[in-house]
Amino acid sequence: METLEFIIYPDGRVQEKVTGIVGASCAEVTAAIEAQLGLVLSHEPTSEYFAAKVQQSSLANTQTTYSDW
Repeated sequence: METLEFIIYPDGRVQEKVTGIVGASCAEVTAAIEAQLGLVLSHEPTSEYFAAKVQQSSLANTQTTYSDW
């Protein structure tokens, strides 16, 4: 499940935490929001950012070799 969490501090700072999005696509999801919030002071990528998406393929390559024995 994809989740965006925002903590707004009394001094106006906003902390944004994204979970459930694998890879760098979280930057695409949050870009419009960050543009409206203002200056971004720092980014701290989580382990999900560095994780690779796993894709399974149902295609199998088979090779059969026959012997003349």
